[in-house]
Amino acid sequence: MQAARYELKYLLTEEKAHRMRPFLRSYIDLDEYCQLYPSQSYPTLSLYLDSDGLDTYWWTINGNKNRFKLRLRYYDERPDSPVFFEIKRRMNNVILKQRAGVQKGAVKLLLAGHLPERDHLLRPELPEQWFALQNFNRLMMSLDAKPKMHIAYMREAYENADNNAVRLTFDRAVESAPNPDGGLIARSQAAHRVFDPFLVLELKFTDRFPNWFRALVEKFDCMQCGAAKFAEGIFTKGEDWAQNRRKKSAEALVDEFLAGANFPKTAVPPVAN
Repeated sequence: MQAARYELKYLLTEEKAHRMRPFLRSYIDLDEYCQLYPSQSYPTLSLYLDSDGLDTYWWTINGNKNRFKLRLRYYDERPDSPVFFEIKRRMNNVILKQRAGVQKGAVKLLLAGHLPERDHLLRPELPEQWFALQNFNRLMMSLDAKPKMHIAYMREAYENADNNAVRLTFDRAVESAPNPDGGLIARSQAAHRVFDPFLVLELKFTDRFPNWFRALVEKFDCMQCGAAKFAEGIFTKGEDWAQNRRKKSAEALVDEFLAGANFPKTAVPPVAN
């Protein structure tokens, strides 16, 4: 389990994010992975699991204080690249995360309900990885969770190389799409842009809220809000879309009701002469 972390989210215009950069770079450095890309952002891809009743989605919508999400996090479509099975818990305002690095070749087996094996792990010698994968499997089976949604975006991240207690990210072009097949794709042909024209700023920290974070949000007039990518995609497009169901017309719903209705059979009164 990672150390307890706090996450604060804000929706920003691109213009405001551009003005923020000189300020934040005086306190924090560009992530080493971002430096590998000309755009200074790397693709972040997720496959979210949920029950057929979308329990984890409704826990978020209803603001349950203690809840969790199940997701697979990966960064490209290469068959030899890692996949991280993640449990992201919220306990009141604290975020706790477990993750296990898994070989891509084992993903289909695990999603189908196969019991985890140490050979499925990238680092089978690490007990915390084995525990995290077992815990993910337990929660997945108890919820009867299946692949539901694909989330993709470009992340511009900042942190201190020698201390990950503080992290800041800009997430752009957030796309959401149903993915019941569970394929580890890079992009979906049916993607929906969730937050356009805004991007998501996330401030992440352990222990205490840094003073310069406070100065940042005050200087640039940032208003904290909810910006759950998985939940927002479903909320804006609807459950039928998320479940890959065709929405029924009003006429079809009436016909369905009448066909299944069990009205009492009464004698037809004679017509008076």
